[in-house]
Amino acid sequence: MGNNDHRVAGRGMYFTERRLGDYRARWLGTVDDAYAEMERRIDGAARCVRLETYLMREEGPATVLRGALLRARRRGVEVRMLLDAFGCEGVGEEFLAPLREAGVKVMRFNPRRFLRRAIRNHRKLLAVDGEHAIVGGFNIAPEYAGDGIERGWCDSGVYVGGPVVKLLEQNFDAMFELAPFTPRAYQRFRRAMRHNWRAAVEPDAPVQVISSGPGMPRGVLGYVLRRDLAGAHNVAIASAYFVPSKLLRRLLYIAAHRPGGRVRVLLAGRSDVPLARLAAERFYKLLLGRRVRVYEYQPQILHAKVVVADSFVWAGSGNLDRRSLSINYELLLRFDWPELAEDARTWFAHALKHSRRVHLAHWWRGRRLWRRLASQFAWLVLARIDPLVARRGVRGMS
Repeated sequence: MGNNDHRVAGRGMYFTERRLGDYRARWLGTVDDAYAEMERRIDGAARCVRLETYLMREEGPATVLRGALLRARRRGVEVRMLLDAFGCEGVGEEFLAPLREAGVKVMRFNPRRFLRRAIRNHRKLLAVDGEHAIVGGFNIAPEYAGDGIERGWCDSGVYVGGPVVKLLEQNFDAMFELAPFTPRAYQRFRRAMRHNWRAAVEPDAPVQVISSGPGMPRGVLGYVLRRDLAGAHNVAIASAYFVPSKLLRRLLYIAAHRPGGRVRVLLAGRSDVPLARLAAERFYKLLLGRRVRVYEYQPQILHAKVVVADSFVWAGSGNLDRRSLSINYELLLRFDWPELAEDARTWFAHALKHSRRVHLAHWWRGRRLWRRLASQFAWLVLARIDPLVARRGVRGMS
């Protein structure tokens, strides 16, 4: 397939499926595309469906996917659903009752009242029959649905098929067992992760599972990401919540100063978490002063979590902030796949057409003192206070 095997669907982008050895992958350029792919895979399920999400609302896409899960149960398919207790607080038992009555195994992750705000399962995964999986940044709620331009949030995901799906299912099952989040369940999970955590079926696989969170190998997400950025020349990042560490910023500066180097960072012009947008602004001057190009997405809220570094592509639930890198349970796929990297860059370039580039001189002139103070305060909350509170919660489980 050529590098331009995509087409504009509405105002979003539709990409064709790629193949590399035993693996298949397709970039999901809009949330509408992702929801349609999820429903199609559930309707084709023959043995088992595993669905995991951080946030769900009882309308729109959730109703559609619930219908698909009920149809799967009528065909005798085993169905497991894992919902984060904090993110899915608004999902009542009345909405879940038809699923439970049909035999769907539904668990709420970390239902402990005083701990669920600190420790969250931020992952998004659909795995079907050990053969098909979808991973992305989007939750299951009506505000996400759309093309990210005329309606709905700007987000993306990836469909993957092949040996990696069984690893994703094993990963899901470990999280399902951890769901009660009791000290006993947590200790069992830590032991299992110490002996069974694997990123790929074989060391040179083009797709790796990067999962992180309390009880898993510490710092693995940040370590592998920094390794990919260390020698990169062409870096494109779309990040809904951007609070990077000093080491991560340094790698971006180095990449931007390499001969032929280019680093572009797409951030939220409109955000569902205003505090996160303020915290990100703290880094604009540092980035722009070191040849990193910064853009703000304009038409809708940006919720994407994508990193492209030369032939490497990262897609999944993790943001480039302290919560994702060291607190939340996160799930990402890391691809070493040039064709898929080109698809991700095509998606990124399409998003830039609807973005505003930030220029240092103009931006700094309009930066009032109160905004600078607010930005510093937001960074303090997200980068210092929030991790401190969360770590204390985890210590109580040891």
